[in-house]
Amino acid sequence: MSSPPDPWFAVLPDCDIHPDVLRRLRRCAPADAFRVVAHRSGRPWLVGAWSPGEVTVASAGEVRLAVAGTCSLTAGELAAAAGRMSGLAQVETALAGACGSFHVIASADGHAYARGSSSGARRIYRAAVEGGTVCADRARVLARLTGAALDPGQLAVRLLGPTAPYPLAGGALWRGVHAVLPGDAAHLAPDGRWRTERWWRAPEEGLPPAEAAVGLRQALRAAVALRVTPGEVVAADLSGGMDSTAVCFLAAEAGARLVTATLHWAAAGNQDRAYAAHAAEHLPGAEQLVFPSALLPAHFTGLDERRPPADEPSVGLRGAAQQRCVAEALRSRGARLRLSGHGGDHVVRPPDAYVHRLVRRSPVTGLRHVAGLRARHRWPPGATVRMLLAGGSYGFWLADSAGRLREEPPGGAVRPPEGWGPPPRLPAWASGQAAGLVGELLRAAARDGPPPAGGRGRHAWIHRAQEAGRSAGHLLAGGAAAGLPVHSPFCDDAVVDACLRARPHEAAAPWAYKPLLAAAMDGLVPARVLRRTTKDHCGDEWQEGLRRHRRTLAAWADDSRLVAAGLADEEPLRRALLSPGLLTGGAAELEATLGAEAWLRDLAAHPADEGGPR
Repeated sequence: MSSPPDPWFAVLPDCDIHPDVLRRLRRCAPADAFRVVAHRSGRPWLVGAWSPGEVTVASAGEVRLAVAGTCSLTAGELAAAAGRMSGLAQVETALAGACGSFHVIASADGHAYARGSSSGARRIYRAAVEGGTVCADRARVLARLTGAALDPGQLAVRLLGPTAPYPLAGGALWRGVHAVLPGDAAHLAPDGRWRTERWWRAPEEGLPPAEAAVGLRQALRAAVALRVTPGEVVAADLSGGMDSTAVCFLAAEAGARLVTATLHWAAAGNQDRAYAAHAAEHLPGAEQLVFPSALLPAHFTGLDERRPPADEPSVGLRGAAQQRCVAEALRSRGARLRLSGHGGDHVVRPPDAYVHRLVRRSPVTGLRHVAGLRARHRWPPGATVRMLLAGGSYGFWLADSAGRLREEPPGGAVRPPEGWGPPPRLPAWASGQAAGLVGELLRAAARDGPPPAGGRGRHAWIHRAQEAGRSAGHLLAGGAAAGLPVHSPFCDDAVVDACLRARPHEAAAPWAYKPLLAAAMDGLVPARVLRRTTKDHCGDEWQEGLRRHRRTLAAWADDSRLVAAGLADEEPLRRALLSPGLLTGGAAELEATLGAEAWLRDLAAHPADEGGPR
């Protein structure tokens, strides 16, 4: 059997669903790649197209249990776990201690169960079909199954970029297709009904620094070792930063034959290459490949190349061509997968909002941290006071944000976190229709949405970790398409949980850079890297890439799919695309718009691709 080009799976309830449902699902995969695993009743349960080793299935009596992805459980251990279950209520207990990044699918007593990862790296979606509800790990599979149309409101949310708040961020982009929130599981009953329940709860915080560091080191060590076979060639990013360097040293410790990739950006004073070279000197046997940006394709190369659409716009559009070149070089050295430090920035250090609760719990310590953050970020005094005094529920904040989507971001100094997260803001070229759609979704979430996890700081940390997990899913799929899957161990559930157990103010001290990770890697990673406090950028390459592809951007401005959908205004969008140096906002909002525009063009070019919407 040939390996499917784009693995996916769907979960069917144990009831008599219309036979057209299975026939339509078969059309989402090559004929020789479609797989069917049955419920105990004989009805189809787990169907799809996946490579050998991607999905492991076990059974014991009435129970069927499967994991999809990277999981520490062997087939025998999974079978033993199934044997410990008397029903779906025991699923998570039976799997306790398993690490990795994986989906869990189960069937027992006529009921089905499906969930992704709490980090958001593995997603689950649901949709109503004739006779019940079907779940899948790909929203576009359910879109094709149901013939769903695009949801303009969810597409408008994508224009918010990184300011999209929970629970709007990561929603499915088709009408009638719904994302199951990270940490929730979907239950499918034999009568066709469905429900979700929480399978994950954030761990209790409060571990002292030494204990928290030990826990993180153990979790990250296990996450990396799970992906390494001693003696095999493994590719790994070595940016010179603390996150990727930690992953490299853990992979070497696990016995990998490392080939590392360092991208050398052109900005004057860039320090990444020097730190990466220093780390490489302490990695005996590793082969370091350095890629000067001048020898790689420019940023945004390939904008006019149409590819099969993913579930949502890509977060890596600007560097996609560069990463394909890097992946080709790494594969030529024999690498079968690539390890990334992605997620470290998001999970090991809580956002600054932690001080809101710290000031109330421990005023002296809290005010000391506020002073440190003010000095570090140059927060204005008035805005700092407003942040400390801010009250109101999460729902109130969402509803208030609905009326402020078109406000221009304040200029000057970085602002402290006055609300429950970065204020949702649409770019200047977003249309009034887009603002209306997003505002409506924000008000609905304020009224009916699930509550956040904990207070402001806790919620912001979890949301940021889950957004990193969602991006990790993009990296994995994009790398696989280039022949080299990209794994992000920092986004494994066990690693995120280990970070959340720390005391936030000790994991985010203003006077140190990532103190939790530095303590966890002490004695393994060179001290010079652990003491690093700078972070480099590729701003020169970003601007040069937009300049080189000005002709393509002009063509997009003349024929914008976002304008045609009523979500962007033509002239403001044209000015942004052709004069990005005049933007009043940051690069993220333009990248989000370019990603949405490219994704709509991919959909138009592949109206009936395998696993895509019709």
